[in-house]
Amino acid sequence: MEENRNQPDIDASAAAETAGAAVAADVPSATEELQRERDEFKDLLLRKTAEFDNFRKRTERERLSISESAAADLIGEIVPLLDDLERALKAEPGSEGAEAYRRGVELIHRQLSETLRKRGVRPIETTGADFDPYYHQAVSYEPAAGRRDGEIIEEFRRGYMLGDRLLRPSMVKVAKGEA
Repeated sequence: MEENRNQPDIDASAAAETAGAAVAADVPSATEELQRERDEFKDLLLRKTAEFDNFRKRTERERLSISESAAADLIGEIVPLLDDLERALKAEPGSEGAEAYRRGVELIHRQLSETLRKRGVRPIETTGADFDPYYHQAVSYEPAAGRRDGEIIEEFRRGYMLGDRLLRPSMVKVAKGEA
């Protein structure tokens, strides 16, 4: 019977050794699992970084392409005006030539104004308006009878807007109140 008692003791110690070996085997397995996850996250980070860099480059190329296309469209509309100006400059001087020259320049002015209007460019109205430093650049001030203080009395150079964006302020003369 004694032999039977010793047998379960041996089995218990063998079971303990087996369990210890399993725990020891799990420790390297957990470390390997963490390293595998780290490698997966690192690979994912590298892929996302490359995707973002490609997106940034593609967006920049598209922006540049759109800008070049818009410029090409505008230049394509302006080149015929350059042709008209060259023809006007070739006109013979003289009384008849001067009138034809003037008509040609007026035609070119109308064409250019229409091209810019179609593109959303509009002139800033000045004469009689109140001076606004955002839209107007005061070149001179002059006392003017019968005019409000700050009223624009003369425009030297026209200003332009593109939608709500100021392209160029108007150069103006402003009335100064009598002291």
